[in-house]
Amino acid sequence: MNQSFRIHNLENHITKDINDSHTNGELTVVWRNWDKKFNDPEMVYVNKIKSKEVKGPHIHQNRTSYFYCIQGEIILIIKDQKGEFHEIKVNADQAQLIEVPNGVAAALLNPTEDTAIVLVLADIAWRPNDNEMKNVTFEDYNWNKWK
Repeated sequence: MNQSFRIHNLENHITKDINDSHTNGELTVVWRNWDKKFNDPEMVYVNKIKSKEVKGPHIHQNRTSYFYCIQGEIILIIKDQKGEFHEIKVNADQAQLIEVPNGVAAALLNPTEDTAIVLVLADIAWRPNDNEMKNVTFEDYNWNKWK
C-alpha cells in the first residue's frame, strides 16, 4: 500500500421514485461514523477550483485530508516521501475518496474549462492562524503540460 495516499472506493446506491420506482438518481456514502474506514472528520468543507487553476501545493502538518470531487474534474498531484509525483484524476462520476495523510505535499489542479467542486473532509478542524499548513513548491514538476 502507498503510504503517501489512499484511494477509497465509495458505496453507491441507486435511488428510485416513490410512485413508479423509476431510477431517479443515486446516493453515494462518503462517511458513516460506524464504517471506521478512515479517521472521523472534525471538519467538512467545499473547495472550488476555477478553470485551469491550481490550489497548492502545500503540506498539512497535522491533519489528514480526504477529497471527493462532486462537480467537474480534478487532478490531485501528490509528492510522496521518495520525491516521486503521483497524478490522480478524479471526476464527479467516480465514487472515490482520495486520502492524503498529514506531512504529504499535494496540489489540486482543475484541467477543465469549468469550475470544479470538491468536498473535503479533515480529521482535524482548521483554525485561523494555527500555522498548520505549509506552502511548498513542486519545482521539479512539469506544470506546463497542463497549459
